[in-house]
Amino acid sequence: MIFNHAISWFEIPALDLPRATKFYETIFEISMIPLTTEGFKMSMFPVEDMQTSIGGCLIDSSGFHRPSTTEGPLIYLNGNPDLQVVLDRVAGAGGTVQIVKTMISEEYGYMGVFLDTEGNRVGLHSTQ
Repeated sequence: MIFNHAISWFEIPALDLPRATKFYETIFEISMIPLTTEGFKMSMFPVEDMQTSIGGCLIDSSGFHRPSTTEGPLIYLNGNPDLQVVLDRVAGAGGTVQIVKTMISEEYGYMGVFLDTEGNRVGLHSTQ
């Protein structure tokens, strides 16, 4: 089996879904898509095509997911073309920058890490 992308879906825990939604809408300047299913409330990141794109959401699962500043996987969201633009919005939206924009290499671009309003550490990646 060959994968187009190693990641197909991600979920970022939210203790206060409206607050978390506002934070991500502010730093990325997007509108998230609300979805409620049995036992879960979500705000989905917009994607063009769920069949070919990587999708993800903020999720309030009443305790199944827990935010963490130090444990669990670290996901990197797309900060292209320049993640500094996104990092510059983090503090004003209620988050904290943990790792400033840092070059990985000429070939792989840049990374940075922030804490969101829910206490999750989340990475950013961009080519510039």
